[in-house]
Order: sequence, then C-alpha cells, then structure tokens
Amino acid sequence: MKIIADQIVKMFQRRKVIQGINFDLDSPGSLVITGPNGSGKTTLVRILCGLLSPSSGRVQFYQNHRLIPQEETYRHIGLVGPYLHFYKDLTAWENLHFFAKARFGTVDKKRIFALLDQLGLKNRHNDELKAYSSGMLQRVKYVAALYHQPEILILDEPTANLDNEGKQRVYEIVADQKKKRMVIIATNEPEEIALAAQRVDIT
Repeated sequence: MKIIADQIVKMFQRRKVIQGINFDLDSPGSLVITGPNGSGKTTLVRILCGLLSPSSGRVQFYQNHRLIPQEETYRHIGLVGPYLHFYKDLTAWENLHFFAKARFGTVDKKRIFALLDQLGLKNRHNDELKAYSSGMLQRVKYVAALYHQPEILILDEPTANLDNEGKQRVYEIVADQKKKRMVIIATNEPEEIALAAQRVDIT
C-alpha cells in the first residue's frame, strides 16, 4: 500500500487552513501529523479519509502499483476520531452490527467479539452506549476501525479520554499495525509523536 499527498491545499471561504502539504508513505509504515490547535490536523485527516475534498492538490492511494479509485478507498481505511458518533440508545453490539452490515454487507460476529475482548469491553457489549464513559466510547471506535483489518489505520487524537490501561492497549494496536500495514496519527502528545517514523508539521 502507498499514499501520495501532493501539494494539498484547503481553504474555507478565503481562509487558507492547509497549504502545500506533501508526503509519501509506504506500507508497512507510520506517519504523525502535528501542529498547534487549529492548524488543520483534523482537516488533513478528513481529506485523507475522503470526508473532505482539497481545494487543490490530490491524495492518491496505490495497492500493488494500482491506483485505487477514490470511491473504493474507504474499504482500506479504519478511522478513529472525536467527530465519530454512535447511536447512544443502542448497545455496543447493536452499533457494531449495524456498522458492519451497512459498510461491508456482512457481519463477522467472532471478529467483533474478539475486538471487544482486546479493547476490554467484552462483558459490556449488551450495555447501551448512553451508559458508557467517554473512554469506553473511544474503545468502541477502535473496534469499529479495526473490524475489517484495514491496510491504513488513521487516528485523530488516538488516546483522548483513555486511562493508562486504555492508552497501553492503543499503543499495542499501533505497534502491531505499523509492523504489517500503515498507521497515521494526528496528535501533539509527545508519547504519540514518538510512535511514528515519519512526521508532517502543519504551522
């Protein structure tokens, strides 16, 4: 897998949020996006995921030297971010079942429960999410992101709301992911910056 970001610019009305971002990332590999609050880290993450279009420039994904059509890139990406939301009146299992069915057309129950166990939520799968703490909700996001074993794992504020145990689980996930595939992290936390081999600074 390979990602090429070429001269990414993003403007909102007349305000230029991102200017001239370039990087190449090959799998297995890791990259961190850093910058002051409001500098455009999340905007760049959304562009990489296809949730926003750049004002100019382009992001291209390649697999085995083949350009992946933009409409297919979501199949290769797992995303964790503070702007992702679930249905609070449904249980964790109901949310994850709905997510898998809607996004991929099938539900691998064993896979979901293995991930719930990995994230320390196996015994809480039948609880409605409105009873979950913010840290538990963050863990559910990881289950959803990892469900399809994505080639690219993109993490925006990866340890937000997590306690020390939760952070350790995330660090283990990142270590495993970057051995085999690709991970991109948007953060200003020193411990998280140190997890990646490449770095993009947004000023």
